Amino acid sequence: MRYKTSSVATVVRLLEHARYEVLPTPSIEEKVLAHVGKDVPLTVTASPGKGLEATLELTERLTVHGYTAVPHLAARMVRDRAELSDIAQRLTAQGIEAVFVPGGDADPPGDYPDALSLLEEIAALGSPFSHVGIAGYPESHPTISDDLTVQSMWDKRRYATHVVSNLTFDPDVLVAWVARMRGRGVRLPLLLGIPGPVERTKLLSMATKIGVGESTKFLAKNKGLFARLAAPGGFTGERFLEKVAPRLAAPEMQVEGLHVFTFNQVEATTAWRRDLLDQLN
Repeated sequence: MRYKTSSVATVVRLLEHARYEVLPTPSIEEKVLAHVGKDVPLTVTASPGKGLEATLELTERLTVHGYTAVPHLAARMVRDRAELSDIAQRLTAQGIEAVFVPGGDADPPGDYPDALSLLEEIAALGSPFSHVGIAGYPESHPTISDDLTVQSMWDKRRYATHVVSNLTFDPDVLVAWVARMRGRGVRLPLLLGIPGPVERTKLLSMATKIGVGESTKFLAKNKGLFARLAAPGGFTGERFLEKVAPRLAAPEMQVEGLHVFTFNQVEATTAWRRDLLDQLN
């Protein structure tokens, strides 16, 4: 892949400041230890099918191994203030200083129907976490209008330290969304969500492990994901970065790094990132 000279520095910076998202399955800890360097931050997803305990336990184990691990605290999965307080004390006691707060899909929810309500409660507990991420949606959310998602980031910005963009495969959509977000006054640093390299069979297997219900919700939010990732000559991270890099290089865009959705294929993701960096350096 040939990058314009002006884009190389941007792509290298994004790749060097990448973190991997993993799902709390039984085998992922072993895979991370075998293939991911401890300089790469990790985030651990949460789903109603597995419960928050699976997320918290894996986060703690990865932290003990020396990784910077960030749990997803899905708002709708947290029962009440007492549980939130227990979670905060549990994580901070392990030296875990960062969390990611999406709304989540649990139905019915506990006391927190959305991310903002949980963020407000975290603040009421004394803001125990020094880094708090919130989600951004470059493409339309299946249940929330575009205007509301941008307004939501504006409402949540005072409680957060950065935004993580959800998956999009359209460079134009991404750049327009970043510009719109900045124009609205959301100045938080941004981590660009991008899928790592995946194999169709492994992706389908991972969907099964997530659980039928969770897979259905995931696919509803990411229409065409499997087809785009698996199609010959389809989406690749290299081409996507090549197209967005020139337009995201401006300081006012404040894109600091990548949030790589690995679908637990961490060996392939690490090799892809290393090879691309080798080509560009």
